[in-house]
Amino acid sequence: MRLNGKTIIVTGAGGGIGRSICRRLASEGANLALFDLADSVEETADLAREAGAAAGAQVHTQRVDVGDPAQVNAAVAAVAARFGAIDGLVNNAGLTANLAPITKMSDEAWARELAVNLSGPFYMARAVLPGMSERGWGRIVNISSGAARGGLYRQAGYSATKSGLLGLTRNIVLEYAERGITCNAVLPGLIETPVVAKMPKEIKDFALSLTPARRLGRTEEIAALVAWLCSDESAFVNGAEIDVDGGGRLSPMVLGSVREVEARRNYRS
Repeated sequence: MRLNGKTIIVTGAGGGIGRSICRRLASEGANLALFDLADSVEETADLAREAGAAAGAQVHTQRVDVGDPAQVNAAVAAVAARFGAIDGLVNNAGLTANLAPITKMSDEAWARELAVNLSGPFYMARAVLPGMSERGWGRIVNISSGAARGGLYRQAGYSATKSGLLGLTRNIVLEYAERGITCNAVLPGLIETPVVAKMPKEIKDFALSLTPARRLGRTEEIAALVAWLCSDESAFVNGAEIDVDGGGRLSPMVLGSVREVEARRNYRS
């Protein structure tokens, strides 16, 4: 019950990583406000209530476009009115399906990705920071991506926004750490979400061949880390960029083993 009595907002709560985060936080006693535009957020809420039943966790849902600052401000105010203090924020909402070469990416698609993936976390943090600062305690976790470090082919918007999220994380720490607030970034690699499950086998096999762990990550593994970062136990961890990628960020180049080169070729075929 590390989070008993804490109130935490989770954006992008409707599925995948967000759903596992909500279930884990509720199981540790947190009251939750789930923000999403998708109908699936209601199913997440039911699962979170079930997970947090023994701890008495309360779960509230709101349909919020995090790319709209007016909606964000109204939604955060509603959470504060319902639960009182807002102790934590998990910026998990993000668009991943904007696939296009740079020269063919539309202005609208680029702007929307910036709005949701980068401006959204900024609007959310801006809305909760004053209260956290006043109380001298707060936890913000930004879900970035391994793409923030190495880019992602034909996903310039995603890579750029997830890189920008690291910069936002650092600035929150520089401005608010002395007030008892932590802000950390989690960088998932290839995680076994419903979106990833729909990827062509060839793409998944190629990605796994470049991952030392040779498996997909589990959403529960992301959730476990987020729960710890939202707790008192992580109080001196601030501005960290934590990769959860099975070693995928490491260089895939092989120069010392013909056998390993052949094994990887066979894995991809």
